[in-house]
Amino acid sequence: MKYCGIGGQALMEGVMMRNGRDYACAVRKTDGEIVYKKGEHTGIGGSPRLRQIPFIRGPFVFLDSMKLGLTTLNWSSSFFMEEEEDKSEKAEEKEKTEKKSSAADNAVMGASIVFAFALAIGLFLILPTALVRLFKTWISSPVWISLLEGVIRIGIFLLYLYLISLMKEIKRVFMYHGAEHKCINCIEAGLPLTVENVRKSTRYHKRCGTSFILFTLLVSIFVGIFLPKEPLLLRIGCKLLALPVVMSLSYEFIRLAGSTDNKIIGALSMPGLWLQRLTTREPSDDMIEVGMASVEAVFDWKDWEEKNF
Repeated sequence: MKYCGIGGQALMEGVMMRNGRDYACAVRKTDGEIVYKKGEHTGIGGSPRLRQIPFIRGPFVFLDSMKLGLTTLNWSSSFFMEEEEDKSEKAEEKEKTEKKSSAADNAVMGASIVFAFALAIGLFLILPTALVRLFKTWISSPVWISLLEGVIRIGIFLLYLYLISLMKEIKRVFMYHGAEHKCINCIEAGLPLTVENVRKSTRYHKRCGTSFILFTLLVSIFVGIFLPKEPLLLRIGCKLLALPVVMSLSYEFIRLAGSTDNKIIGALSMPGLWLQRLTTREPSDDMIEVGMASVEAVFDWKDWEEKNF
């Protein structure tokens, strides 16, 4: 399977696809109409240079993806927050005030990213590290301490995914997530982008953000072995400092996994693919159509397949 270079994200009743700095969103409204949004994402700091350096780019790519993901998710959800309003009038009013509110929007987006990142740090880094202190009487080995932290961390992550997957709205987001993966897999298999071909494609993909997060949690176990055990604040501080390294290693692996058929890399990728059983669902044909619309708005798949197959 060849690497086409596009990536995406599921939205509220839609899909966002990204090709380099260009992105496109497609959302199906309640009346059945598919609406689009296209744009260029400059990323954190504007300059793309840091996002091109191996083993440095991981954290920047992650923050960029989070920023773009929140922006497009807010855009998609705006169509369903006040269904009784006239959407066309709302869109025109929004367009008129867009320039005036851009600074406020950036501030809100920045605050949202900081809050989401702080919540993730507290839930998946600080909490497991603190909980392991309850077992320090029986466990003193750095290996076992880091392993237990990792088990707790992954357990919290799995529980979180399972609980949100029970929500009706999240189930539909996960179905669109499946549509996103299926569209990319269809293209990378060299098949014409049709509903029938997309439907037959797998909903699992090695470059998925779910796999990235899981592999980050796994790499953190290994890194944690070499960090000081005590005092607690020192260990937490060292983990925070090591986080960019962990994210960089994880990103390089996910990037490699998505562009090679090496059996060893494939075997190491399996836990992430298994986890996607939770974060993706089989989409309906109308969801697949939305995913296809998003792809075609930002990527010339016919030209790419002609050159690569």
